[in-house]
Amino acid sequence: MTETSNWLLWALLSAVFAALTAIFAKIGLEGVDSDLATLIRTGVIMVVLAAFVYFAGKWSNPFELSSKTLIFLVLSGLATGASWVCYFRALKIGDASKVAPVDKLSLLLVAVFAVLFLGERPSGREWVGILMVGAGVLVLAFKR
Repeated sequence: MTETSNWLLWALLSAVFAALTAIFAKIGLEGVDSDLATLIRTGVIMVVLAAFVYFAGKWSNPFELSSKTLIFLVLSGLATGASWVCYFRALKIGDASKVAPVDKLSLLLVAVFAVLFLGERPSGREWVGILMVGAGVLVLAFKR
């Protein structure tokens, strides 16, 4: 597989696992506070990723990273944590088939933020797809 198409494989796998996350979480949230469920999920992720990094030989001293890298990784972690807390709370009280698509409004927001902060320029065709996702979210989110 070429490097150009490699991102697509990983992105598709991410989508599959994200879908499974919603289903497993919705079932697992029965009878438990959503914040506690998020903590348990986060603990599992930490253990699995630590083992992966260690056994793949990818460990390096994080204190040797640049301060800019560390700051933005910490900010990313904080945003991820906030996203997970909100997502699990939404799943606790809403249908997974509605919550997960609305959560994917992040696709539209990533495109806008990438233009504003990273200088990226999606093509017209890409904007059409992005806006279609946004329109789909609106259809799901708002009742008549």
